[in-house]
Amino acid sequence: MDIPLLTLTIAIPIAGTLLIAFWPRLSPRTIRWVSLIATAIPLLISLIIFIGFDRSDSMSGVMQFTEKLSWIPLINANYSLGVDGLSLPFLVLTTFIGFLVILISWKIDLRVREYFAWVLLLQAAITGVFIATDFLLFFIFWELELIPMYFLIAIWGAGRKEYSALKYVLYTLLGGAFILAGILILYFATGSLDMTNLISADLTEVMKSGALALTFIFFFLGFAIKLPVFPFHTWLPDAHTDAPTAVSVILAGTLLKMGGYAMIRINASMFPDEALKFAPVILVLAVINVIYGGAITLKQTDIKRLIAYSSISHMGFVLLGIFALSQISMVGASLQMVSHGIITGLLFAIVGVVMHNSHERSIPKLGGLANQMPRTAIIFILGGLGAMGVPATSGFIAEVTVFLGSFSSGVVGGIQVFTLLCLLGILLAAAYILWTVQRVFFGLPHPKFEGVHDADKVEQTFSIIFIAAMFVIGLYPRIITDVIDSGIRPIAALFGGS
Repeated sequence: MDIPLLTLTIAIPIAGTLLIAFWPRLSPRTIRWVSLIATAIPLLISLIIFIGFDRSDSMSGVMQFTEKLSWIPLINANYSLGVDGLSLPFLVLTTFIGFLVILISWKIDLRVREYFAWVLLLQAAITGVFIATDFLLFFIFWELELIPMYFLIAIWGAGRKEYSALKYVLYTLLGGAFILAGILILYFATGSLDMTNLISADLTEVMKSGALALTFIFFFLGFAIKLPVFPFHTWLPDAHTDAPTAVSVILAGTLLKMGGYAMIRINASMFPDEALKFAPVILVLAVINVIYGGAITLKQTDIKRLIAYSSISHMGFVLLGIFALSQISMVGASLQMVSHGIITGLLFAIVGVVMHNSHERSIPKLGGLANQMPRTAIIFILGGLGAMGVPATSGFIAEVTVFLGSFSSGVVGGIQVFTLLCLLGILLAAAYILWTVQRVFFGLPHPKFEGVHDADKVEQTFSIIFIAAMFVIGLYPRIITDVIDSGIRPIAALFGGS
């Protein structure tokens, strides 16, 4: 009997949640170690799956490590899991970030039991989104994540934490309503909830063009809120600013990627004609994301809010790569999401160290911290280099792949103009990263920062792991691009692009 590896990546964090929540004799120290183990095992399993994944041409686009059980026969719903070249990198990213988030949370001392229980449940929900191959199961995992996220922000956050948590929930519910509407339209037209069957089916045989366009729009709006895409982005800066550090890492590292992944998996794969039709409009939104996000980042005075707005700009690159609709550009978009998860996760984690140790988050009130926090300064600068797309970092290879694939795409008319406009995002990224480094870590040190502690051993450990991942992908991108390409190739074939 085969071991259900994918189920274990979800079940183990859930088991950790139940153990922590209902075993009364666990001490805070034990709870931390239980959480670490409950995320380390799924990470190990995801790496085993990654190593055992068949990358051959004959397996392109084929789901592997599949698990399927009849769940609700009345509506043809199944407990169905699987990974292909598109979803596998996000499974590894989610378990990788989940493990590091426990280390980042090591100093949490408020309601420790509840905190780690919610974090593990959130980890399980996000993992489920990337490996579910049944629409109902996918939707349940998609909606499940908002419950722990609400409590994590509202209880352990700062500032207007209740407002930001509620705003996040309302936006997520709105996006979920659009997604559910799209799922229902598909189900009533086809009688199926099987995502792999619907991807391979010709929906034009059972749905009229108007219904297909409406379904595409519903799905896109739901996923655009999560990515997020302008003008649905306003929940993100508030959520990031007021969330605890580890939750910001989850938000940036994996949760935003749910939107981009779903656009490729559903919008591009199931509705190729509609994707091509709406691509010019969506590419305009991509340009707005990149330029608006980068420009408004320059105006931020809160260091966490600055990183949050930079995410909006970088997600514009993802949108560009997806809807350039070529094989290279979509590989680049997927790689950009993985790279952004690592780099921005690192930046949020180390910004948390700055805020925790200096008790200050206002950039104008910071300065000269490199004298007291040299290791922290080096870590932030390395993360900043990745965000700027400096060669040898994952940010560089991801952005280059997006831009080369988009500019050379022969699928969408006028794509070269959109690509050139998005190039401005690179200049804006260099401006806000270098300016932030200068204002926070250099210049005249403020007397109140005398004696501020530098990053400790745990903080250095998770930072080194982030940095190593960034440079491994940057120096040897083939370790992940071969996998991604095997998942993207059959999707790009729908558009005749390369």
